[in-house]
Amino acid sequence: MRLAFKIAKQFLKNNKGQTVLILLGITIGISVQIFIGSLIDGLQLSLVDKTIGSSSHITISPSGRDNFFEDKDDIYSMLRADTRFTQVSSSFDAAGFLLYDEETYSLLSRGFDFQDANGIYKFDERIIEGRLPNGEREVALGIGLVDELGLNIGDELDFIIPEIALENVTLVGVFDLRIASLNRSWMITEISSAQKLFQREGQISSIETQVENVFDADIIAEDLSMSLSNSLQVDNWKAQNEELLSGLTGQSASSYMIQVFVLLAVLLGISSVLAISVVQKSRQLGILKAMGIKNKTASQIFLFQGLILGIFGGILGTGLGIGLTYIFSVFVTNPDGTPLVPFYLDYGFVAFSVAIAIIAAMVAAFIPARKSSKLNPIEVIRNG
Repeated sequence: MRLAFKIAKQFLKNNKGQTVLILLGITIGISVQIFIGSLIDGLQLSLVDKTIGSSSHITISPSGRDNFFEDKDDIYSMLRADTRFTQVSSSFDAAGFLLYDEETYSLLSRGFDFQDANGIYKFDERIIEGRLPNGEREVALGIGLVDELGLNIGDELDFIIPEIALENVTLVGVFDLRIASLNRSWMITEISSAQKLFQREGQISSIETQVENVFDADIIAEDLSMSLSNSLQVDNWKAQNEELLSGLTGQSASSYMIQVFVLLAVLLGISSVLAISVVQKSRQLGILKAMGIKNKTASQIFLFQGLILGIFGGILGTGLGIGLTYIFSVFVTNPDGTPLVPFYLDYGFVAFSVAIAIIAAMVAAFIPARKSSKLNPIEVIRNG
C-alpha cells in the first residue's frame, strides 16, 4: 500500500498540468456547493427570522366562543420546565376604536407582561420614540398611525371600548414593528392595564411561546395539545404559514438539485481525466507489473490519486466557498446597508462537503483503477 501511495504521488507530480486541472474542477465544484448551500440556508434563516422571529411560534388560546380564559400558572410552569421552549408570555387582546378628530380608527389592544414579551417581540428594540407603557391607561402606538394622525408623546387620546365605555389613555411610546399593517392597527399596553380597561381582570386571551427549533413547532404543538384540556386549542406558525413553508421547501429542493449536478460534473470530470491517465501511464504500469507489482497495487495507485486530489480539492474548495459566501454577504446589501443575505456557515455542512469531495474523487478513480488492474504487461510492453 505504501508503494502504491508513493507511485500515485509521483504520477501526480509528473503530470502537473493534469493534476492542476483536476484540482481546479474539484475546487470549483465544492466551492459552488458550499456557496449555494450556505447562501440558501442563510436566506431561509433570514426569511424565517423576518416572518416569525418576532412572533409566537406556538400559541395557546380558548377553543370556544369566549376570547378569554383564566390565567393558568400550571401551564406556565409546564412550559417553562420544557427545554424545547425558549420564551413564554401571556397576552390580553381585545378590539376597540381610537376616536380622533371625530374619526374612529379600529385598533387591536394588546396587553403584555413586557418582561416576558420582550423575548418574543423585542419591544425594547422596536420603541423608536418615548418608552414602553408601565402604568394604567398608558399606551404605545405604531409609527404608521402616529404619523398619519400627527400625534405626539404625551397626547391624551379617547379609546372606545365596545359595550363598555369611552376611556382616556395617554400616548407614551411609538413603536415600529416593521410591518405596516401592525404599525397601523396595534395599540400595546401593560397587561394589567388592558385587563382593567376591558373589565377582564385575571383573564388572558392567549399564551404565546417560542421554541428552540422553529421547524419542530408542529410536532411540539401536537404533543402540547395532548397535555391540555379540550377547552384550549394549540396553534403553530407552520400551520398558519403554509405558503412560506412551500417556498422554503422549494428553495431546499433546488439547492439539493444544483449540488447533485455539480457533484456529478466533478465526478465525471475526474473519472475521464484519470481514465486518460491510465492510457498515458499504461507503459509504466506494464513495466511495473512485469517487475512484480500486483493488480491490487496497480488499482491502489489510482485510488490514492483520487484520495489525494479529493483531500486537497476539498480543502481548497472549502476555503473558496466560504470566501465567496462572506464576500456576498458583505458587498450585496439592502438600501439600509444590512446584508441582503446574512453570512451563515453550517460547520456540519462544510464537513459533509469535504467528505463528499473525497468520496466523489475516490469513486471517480474506481473506474480507471479497475482498468489498470486488467492491463496485460506483455501486451502493453509489446505495443508500447
